[in-house]
Amino acid sequence: MPHTTASAGPSVTCSDLTFRWPDGTPVVDGLSLTVGRGRTGLVGANGAGKSTLLRLIAGLLRPHRGSVAVSGRLSHLPQDLVLDTGLRVEHVLGIAERRAALRAIESGDPDERHFGTIGDDWDVEERTRATLDSLGLDHLDPDREVGRMSGGETVLLGLAARLLERPDVLLLDEPTNNLDLFARRRLHEAVAGYRSGVLIVVSHDADLLEHVDGIVELCPGGGTTRYGGGWSAMTEAVATRREAADRALRSAEADVRKRRRELEDARLRIGRRARHDRVLDARRTAPRIVAGARKRAAQESAGKLRGVHGERLEEARERLVEAEEAARREEEIRVDLPHTAVPAGRTVLTLRGVRLPLGGAGELDLEVRGPERIALIGRNGSGKSTLLRVLAGEVEPVAGEARTCVPTRYLPQRQDVLDDALSIVGNVGRVAPGAGTTEVRARLARFLFKGARADRLVGTLSGGERFRACLAALVLAEPAPQLLMLDEPTNNLDPASVRHLTGALASHRGALLVVSHDRALLEAIGITRWVLLGEESGEIGREEALNLFGAPPAD
Repeated sequence: MPHTTASAGPSVTCSDLTFRWPDGTPVVDGLSLTVGRGRTGLVGANGAGKSTLLRLIAGLLRPHRGSVAVSGRLSHLPQDLVLDTGLRVEHVLGIAERRAALRAIESGDPDERHFGTIGDDWDVEERTRATLDSLGLDHLDPDREVGRMSGGETVLLGLAARLLERPDVLLLDEPTNNLDLFARRRLHEAVAGYRSGVLIVVSHDADLLEHVDGIVELCPGGGTTRYGGGWSAMTEAVATRREAADRALRSAEADVRKRRRELEDARLRIGRRARHDRVLDARRTAPRIVAGARKRAAQESAGKLRGVHGERLEEARERLVEAEEAARREEEIRVDLPHTAVPAGRTVLTLRGVRLPLGGAGELDLEVRGPERIALIGRNGSGKSTLLRVLAGEVEPVAGEARTCVPTRYLPQRQDVLDDALSIVGNVGRVAPGAGTTEVRARLARFLFKGARADRLVGTLSGGERFRACLAALVLAEPAPQLLMLDEPTNNLDPASVRHLTGALASHRGALLVVSHDRALLEAIGITRWVLLGEESGEIGREEALNLFGAPPAD
């Protein structure tokens, strides 16, 4: 359990914290970190240990080494929140006993136990109603059963329960995962308005992370990088770091070339001097012992000179290796996809009177022409994913006609488009049979799979690497896809993977149809049309769409 202390203010301190899985795999290794009052975002690559760290702080896991000190009362909202469907809302909120005591007192029961149950919390019902209202749960009755609530309502109810506890330290683990844009907006507002103590939120949600005061990135080896401000400030800092890494790499490469020239020049000078000395020795009549001493001195001098230049070259090479590693961490996907271009007037897809087999969307009519970029938005259950599956030919519409008119590729949420038993090269070669192995490797290098990295089996890849391989297979397929359809592509992606996705989609010259609750992604990839699915489905304007996300349109 974490050690709870009393101090001037709420805080969390991790000292030399280490945790390993039973098989010995390190998750958190020697981490030292202090988080004080305010809202802090926690980010990092998939598998960096973010959720594990929250569980260590919450006392749900015991570290192998080091300690956690929490100043104040703590509450934790896990990523995989599961509630008993038979419970009533009041039980989840932890107010059932106090409500019952209030009712008893109101009915004239003077039992002192009721007063003890209530304590000083006489306004518990007013606080509860205000908290539920702030999260968009004003329609919830405390006597309602949890089983009659949606998934998004359940997560917001879990947050309401934590807020009602009035903790000094609040931990949120991926709270917007699988929430629709309306529930996300409420949660964003809750984080933006949080002023009660320490808030640590693990999230890949760029919009949510705009509302934090600072971001901590977990790095390999137990290190951390801190950024002031929200997501935008962090991305600016990362861009600056990337530029610095590129400059350092170019400088290191130039230094290695310079040191090689210096070493070669030194060898040439030593060679010329040795030949010159041999000629002089042949002409001199000095005793053999003197000539030998002169020769040894020259050899020692030459050896020292070669050693100095050799050491300088080795140091330059070491700096180059470090610069290459730093630059590799900041690599971007840069790929030219000319064959994905679609003429402006060509019909890409049509929907005529389509009714979906699942979801609450009304009748759909839509036509997409040329390289348009369409966002499908709406509440969970409105049929967004189902519509993509209809267009992909996986399911049939109940009524109407759905037709794609250009080569199309589809990336579902589950990202199961690759064969784990094949290498990355093998998977891409399978969807691009007309390309030779050399060409496939050249294309994969653009997706940061260079050399032996392209030969790795897909089943051994990390989450971020697997997503990159999915992207490569998606956009490098033959015939070149002129329509890409993606279903919640940023779900569970780390910041680097989101950056890679944005870079790949920016290179695509065809049409896009994207289901996403990620406003930052949709704006970054240049969405041109917004389609809202629901009881009355149809196209809406950009300003109306961004207002649904709770964000004003950019100037």
